[in-house]
Amino acid sequence: MIRYADDFVILCDELNIVEECQTIISEWLEKLGLELKPSKTRMCHTLNELEKEKAGFNFLGLEIQQFKVGKHQSIENAGVKLEHTTIIRPSKESLTRHYRKLADWCRKMMAVSQKELIGRLNPIIRGWCNYHSPWNSKEVFSKLDYLIWNRLWRWAKRRHPNKGKKWIARKYWRTINNNNWTFSTLREGKNPLTLLRHSEVPTGTKWVKVKGERSPYDGDEIYWGKRLGDKYQTLDAQKSRLLKKQKGKCADCGQTFKPEDNLEKHHLKAKAKGGNNSDKNLILVHLHCHDQIHGNLNP
Repeated sequence: MIRYADDFVILCDELNIVEECQTIISEWLEKLGLELKPSKTRMCHTLNELEKEKAGFNFLGLEIQQFKVGKHQSIENAGVKLEHTTIIRPSKESLTRHYRKLADWCRKMMAVSQKELIGRLNPIIRGWCNYHSPWNSKEVFSKLDYLIWNRLWRWAKRRHPNKGKKWIARKYWRTINNNNWTFSTLREGKNPLTLLRHSEVPTGTKWVKVKGERSPYDGDEIYWGKRLGDKYQTLDAQKSRLLKKQKGKCADCGQTFKPEDNLEKHHLKAKAKGGNNSDKNLILVHLHCHDQIHGNLNP
């Protein structure tokens, strides 16, 4: 079972077990005076249609579905060849909600400046894209760019009903990075403020699976510092960044750090010679390696 707040999904390769789980959950909720919401409860197969229920399911704004692999494609997992692939992408409902939110702000901000409109839309676009960036979102991102372009054109036309298309295009759109249709302000002597394109956000980020039953609270600072960088707060934030940058290895001896090792930051350019404490001027080493480095520097 995968649960987030009051939403959950039960995955199993046997239908009868899933049906039994539904019965048990319904009975348990009934004792609390609750029930499974019919409109949000589905029983489906991830690859094939099941009793007129289409394949795949939606969860937390994502559409999750499996597809058969073509004859000339090869997909492996842990050395085992798979006959299907799993595609995760933004759901149609999530796309619609996001677009409507952006369109609503365009309507509300008809009288404000282009700068204010961009300032309002960019955080919304960035947040939504960051949430969906790890998945197969490229096609959806491109579709949203097209929809938003049309909505912004209507916004501009209504502001200047007596102006022609060329005048409107020159006023609100610029050529930036070889893109002739970038919704952007023009600042004298400064960089223009541009609207973030959904398609500018990289998609399909690869994630390394967490080992076994590992937990950020298991005390293994080396493992989690390497994975999370400065997001892992148990370690010194800078040590965490260096640990991730060095892929968990000592910059001096090249050996992988162990949980019991003492870690030291070493200045590449000594502070006495004008060096600073920036990440670029620091490396992470074993305590004994650090002693050896300074021993060689001061024979």
